Amino acid sequence: MTIRKHQFRADALIEVLHKAQQSRGFLDSEVLLHIARGLKLPPSRVYGVATFYHLFSLEPKALHSCVVCIGSACHIRGANQIKRALENKLINNQQISLTFVRCLGACGIAPIIVIDGEIKGKQTIESALLNIQQKCYGY
Repeated sequence: MTIRKHQFRADALIEVLHKAQQSRGFLDSEVLLHIARGLKLPPSRVYGVATFYHLFSLEPKALHSCVVCIGSACHIRGANQIKRALENKLINNQQISLTFVRCLGACGIAPIIVIDGEIKGKQTIESALLNIQQKCYGY
């Protein structure tokens, strides 16, 4: 396993988490505890790293993903309204995972959403919903 490849070194935590997520699709508590034991780290540290980086997921991922930036520039330009509209529209939707991040680093095109890895800038509620429909449902 990856832990052995990295000689059980604690500084390999992020790489080990990446490999575990690649193989299982997400990081459940059993995997996090296994990694903590293997790297001789407190489970709280492993959990803290896994929850700090938005690329790690503690739940199975949906078929599609939508990330909404709620950083300062996006917030000023209406990201919170987009966030609320998408939360209401996508509630209980098993096909689309909706996550929020503090900054995507493209403030010049705020507000931003990322659908299945594709960046969509200068969004409104209407354009965000339309982009999700087109990308995820094909219409």
